[in-house]
Amino acid sequence: MDTPSTESTNSPAHPRTTQAGTVPARIALAGVHGFGTHHLRNLERLTGQGLVDIVAVADPNPPAPGALPPAAAIYTDLDSLLAGHHRPDVIIVATPIQTHAPLALAVLASSADLYLEKPPVASMKDFLRLQEAATAAGRSVQIGFQSLGSHAIPALETLINEEPSGDLPSIGTLKGITATGRWVRDRAYYKRSRWAGKRSLDGVDVVDGVATNPLAHAIATALRLAGARTANDLASVDTDLYRANDIEADDTSVIRMRTVSGLPITCALTLCAAESVEPYVTLHGTEGTADFHYTEDRVTVRNGAGETSHTFGRDDLTENLLDHLSAGTPLLSPLDHSGAFMRVLEAIRTAEAPALIPSSSVKWVGEGEQAHPVIPGIEEILERATRAHATFSELGLPWARPITTGADALFSPGAITTSGANASSGAILRSGMGLEPELSPRPYLHPVATPSGTVVTDHLPADHVWHLGAGFALQDVNGSNFWGGRSYRRTAGKYVDLKDHGRIEAADVTRGQDQTTLDLDWLAFDGGLVLEERRWYRRTVLDPRTWRLDIRTELTAVVDVSLGSPGSHGAAGSGYGGFFWRLPVGASPRVFSPTAEGEPAVHGSVAPWLAWTAEFDGGPATLVFAAPPESPDPWFVRCAEYPAIGSALAWDAAVELAAGSSLTRTNRVWISDGTLGMEEIEGLVAGL
Repeated sequence: MDTPSTESTNSPAHPRTTQAGTVPARIALAGVHGFGTHHLRNLERLTGQGLVDIVAVADPNPPAPGALPPAAAIYTDLDSLLAGHHRPDVIIVATPIQTHAPLALAVLASSADLYLEKPPVASMKDFLRLQEAATAAGRSVQIGFQSLGSHAIPALETLINEEPSGDLPSIGTLKGITATGRWVRDRAYYKRSRWAGKRSLDGVDVVDGVATNPLAHAIATALRLAGARTANDLASVDTDLYRANDIEADDTSVIRMRTVSGLPITCALTLCAAESVEPYVTLHGTEGTADFHYTEDRVTVRNGAGETSHTFGRDDLTENLLDHLSAGTPLLSPLDHSGAFMRVLEAIRTAEAPALIPSSSVKWVGEGEQAHPVIPGIEEILERATRAHATFSELGLPWARPITTGADALFSPGAITTSGANASSGAILRSGMGLEPELSPRPYLHPVATPSGTVVTDHLPADHVWHLGAGFALQDVNGSNFWGGRSYRRTAGKYVDLKDHGRIEAADVTRGQDQTTLDLDWLAFDGGLVLEERRWYRRTVLDPRTWRLDIRTELTAVVDVSLGSPGSHGAAGSGYGGFFWRLPVGASPRVFSPTAEGEPAVHGSVAPWLAWTAEFDGGPATLVFAAPPESPDPWFVRCAEYPAIGSALAWDAAVELAAGSSLTRTNRVWISDGTLGMEEIEGLVAGL
C-alpha cells in the first residue's frame, strides 16, 4: 500500500444525520487533474464555508504544491486511499472515462456515497452493474451533469407543461426538442492523454466522442427536458457519426432520439466549428421557441409577443448531494436518471465506426498542435439537421454516408438518347417516408443535376425545411396539409401550427430507362385516403448540354375534395401549391419570362415559360419551366427571400373535385449547363 504524503487524521466519519454546514462532511477526490481541478476549486469554496473537509485525494500524478489543505492525504490510486481509513462521507470520481466503472464499484463497496463525473460509465453493461451495486450497498450516486442543477430546468419544465404560473412566456404545446453544439478543439486536445478521442483503449471501452464527453451535457439536458430518464423512456436512438480529426471517436455527429410518447429529440454537435459558441437546447412549441444556453443558465424565448431573455441561478451538485445525505433533498442528477443517456451512449458505442470526412471537405486553421479542423458551412448544416430532425446522411451532404433506403435513381441506367448520346444526366427519387410528420412526408426529386453534374435542387433548407426538391404538393386538401409546415387559415388570418399533416405514399413504382411511373396515395392527417395520383416522369436528352424533365400528374378524387392554398384562404400573393421546384442558393440569380424580369414582375403572372439562371456551386446553369398546357396557372416565384419556382394550382381560389373525377397537370423543365440567352430558350420551348 502507498504511504500517504501527509499523516491521516483517522477520525471517525461524521454521522449522515449531521446537518450540512454544521459539521463538515469528509470528502475524498479521485482525479485531481483535468476536470478534477474544477472539483478542487469547488471543494476549496465549500471548505471555506465550513461545509466540507478534504481528507484525501488519489491521482497517479500528484497535485501541485499548495493545491490541497495540509492535512489532506495524497495517494497514487483509489485502492490505497480506501485502505487508508479516512472514512470519507463522499468520494468524488473525476478520472478518465474507462476507469469510471471499476472505481465507482470500489467506492460503493466502501462506506462512502459517490459523486461520479459524466459520462457515468462506458457501456450499458457497466451501468447496470453500477445500478445493482448502488442498490445493494444502499448508497447514493450523483452523476456530474452540472447543467441539471440549473434553476432554468424546473422553469422550462413548467413551460413544457403549459402551466400558467411559470416564469417564462408561453411557447404553446411542445412539438420537439433539439440541441446544437459548435465547439473548436485543436490537435493538442486529442494529445492530452492516451484515451482522448478513443473508442476503446487496451480492449476497454472509452467512447470519448463529441456526444458522450465534451458536449454530453447537450444530450443529457435535452433528455431531462423531454422527461426521458430511463432507457425504457426512449423508443429509438439513431446515430450518424463522423470525424475530421485523426481519432477513433466522433467529433461531428447527429444523435436522433424519440421518446415512447413520440417526442422527437435531435442533437447536432461538432468540435469542428469555425469558432466556439455556447451550446444550447431548444424547445420547439406551437407558438414559439425557447433556447436554453445551459452553460450560462440563460433562456431566450421567442413567440408572437417578441423575444425575451431570462437568466437563472444554479445549484451546485456537490452541495445537492450533501443536502440529500443530511436532509433528504432529492438528487438533481441521480444515477437512475442517467439511464436514457446511457441508452444513447450504448447506441454510439455499438454503432459503425465514425466515417472520416474527406480532406477536401475540411479546412485546417492554425499551425502545429494548435491547428484545428473546420467543416465549411457546418453552422447551417447543424441548423438544417435540427430543424428537420434529419441526419447528415439524410441531408445528402457530399461528405456524409449515402442513405441506403428510400433514395434511388429516378430512371433505370443505360438510357440512350435518340442521337446516340449517353444520358448521364438524371435525378434521385426519394420516398420521403423517413421525414417528420410535420414535413408532410412525400416523394420528391433530389438531387436533380445538369449533364455536367451541377445540382439544381435543394431539400430540407434551414429557412423552410419542408421544401423538398422538385415535386408536387398542396397545403390544403379537405383540411389536411400535404405541403408541410404551418397552415394558413382564413379564420385565423395567419399561419397556425396544427396537427393536420398528411402524407403521400407510393403504392407502386415502375422504372424504365427514360420513363418512371408512380402510383401514389394521398392520406389525410386522420389516415383516410382522399386522392389517388399517377405521376409520370420522362427524360429527354437533347444534347450534351441540355436535358428535359417532363412531370405529369393525374389526381383522382376518392371523395369530394377541395384543393386549396394559403391564397385560397385569403393570403394574398401566397397561392403556392401544385408543382414546386426548390433551387439551391446561387450567385447572380436571374428570373424572367418572355415579357418580364425579376421576382416582383413574374410572381403571380401567367406566361408560357419562366427561366432561372444562376452561378451554382457546380457552375452556371439555366432552368426553363414551361407552363402546363392544361391550365393557365400563375407562377409562384421567390428569389430575394429564397430561390423557388412553382406553378400555382389554386392561386386565389380552391379547386373542387367531385369523387371519381380527375385533374391533370404537365410541367416540363429544361435543365442546361451554362447561361442560356432568350433566343436559345425560345428555341427549346418551340421544340415542343
